[in-house]
Formats: sequence, C-alpha cells, structure tokens
Amino acid sequence: MAKIKVKLVRSVIGRLPRQRATVRSLGLRKIGSSNVLEASPAVLGMVKAVSHLVSVEDVSALRD
Repeated sequence: MAKIKVKLVRSVIGRLPRQRATVRSLGLRKIGSSNVLEASPAVLGMVKAVSHLVSVEDVSALRD
C-alpha cells in the first residue's frame, strides 16, 4: 500500500477539539512534526478533515 508523509504546519491552538484529536491521532504533536502513514481510506479521510493544518507528501515512490 502507498505511504504518505503528513507534516503539521499550522498550530492547533484555537481549533475545535475534534480537529485537535484528529491531528493527535495522526501522530503529530508540535508544528514541524511529521509521520509516515499508510494511505488507507481512514487515514486519507483524517488528512482531509485537517487539510488546512497539515501538508502531505507521497513517499511511496521514495521507498521503492
């Protein structure tokens, strides 16, 4: 399965608790932190919900 790198680029201060929980469940804590995840439909849905806070990069091509 494809992999994506998700990086937190905006702060979660002042955001809804649901968005904070989504960012945390993606494995992100501070601005600049990143995590490599499987590009499953669940993860892609979470990324879409907080797309204004994160940046996404496809890393499946880099790993092969």
